[in-house]
Amino acid sequence: MTRVAVVLFNLGGPDGPEAVRPFLYNLFKDPAIIGAPAFVRYPLAALISSRRESSAQANYAIMGGGSPLLPETLAQAEALDLALAAARPDLTAKTFIAMRYWKPFAYETARAVAAFNPDEIVLLPLYPQFSTTTTGSSLKDWAKAYSGPGRTRTVCCYPTAEGLIEAHAQRIHDTWEEAGKPRNVRLLFSAHGLPEKVIAGGDPYQVQVEATAAAVAALVPELADWRVCYQSRVGPLKWIGPSTADEIHVAGEQGVGLLITPIAFVSEHIETLVELDHEYAELAVQQGVAPYLRAPALGVEQVFIDTLAQTVDRSLARAGGAAPEGEWLCPSGYGKCGRTTKGASA
Repeated sequence: MTRVAVVLFNLGGPDGPEAVRPFLYNLFKDPAIIGAPAFVRYPLAALISSRRESSAQANYAIMGGGSPLLPETLAQAEALDLALAAARPDLTAKTFIAMRYWKPFAYETARAVAAFNPDEIVLLPLYPQFSTTTTGSSLKDWAKAYSGPGRTRTVCCYPTAEGLIEAHAQRIHDTWEEAGKPRNVRLLFSAHGLPEKVIAGGDPYQVQVEATAAAVAALVPELADWRVCYQSRVGPLKWIGPSTADEIHVAGEQGVGLLITPIAFVSEHIETLVELDHEYAELAVQQGVAPYLRAPALGVEQVFIDTLAQTVDRSLARAGGAAPEGEWLCPSGYGKCGRTTKGASA
């Protein structure tokens, strides 16, 4: 039987208070996050992680002291193994996890994958929308770490994959129904933001986020008033917008309620459980926004897991390299797209 290793990539998160500072250091020393030479970047990362340690620990304390991202990803990996076993019983498939900024690191996972002795490897980021700061960074990290056996295929993105869109739409619809189907509610698709200069440099993240949102909105016509916004801004640079906070202010001024869905996150973590559920919820109360609802991240929603399994299956049928899932093609001008074949127009 063909042995297939599936490697799920995600950012990772500190597993306890003592891990917060080294996690932040790993994050800010990444050249995909701070594009300065190493001799500048490393001491800057040390300074930032030191200054932010206490406030970050306080945020993680809200979630019990650490991030739930690894347990959530482990549950997704287990669900994916079950889905692959059902869909492709002719394969010996095993899912591995490689986190970018905290354990398990790529080099640890690389050893485990090599020991598995795979014939085929599918690299599958848990970032549906490609960015140089997420998928790009994780893939570079993996390329440095892995030198074992197996032919590799990479899924660079899947922003409009059918099951991804259906899963988001179902979570939104369920949240709206459970709240009593309130009227005069605006749907906000909130994604992690990026500096404008990253997008200007050819990163396709924003166009992919907007494509995901438009596809999901088409499946929830009962919430016809919808907008895309961006959260988690840090640093002095100008970021893409509008910001989630600004959209909450606008909703308050216009007297509409909000249903927020984390459109670029497939797992619950600090940006959803603290930023959306606490910080922005408090802002909504201050601005008189009611109701303020939040759709859950996808987690192990079956249609989403099945899509990941189908993505792996389809990846095995192609020759190799990197490609998006489904019919997605980045518009021309996005030179940082993760595809090996560029120049396609949408």
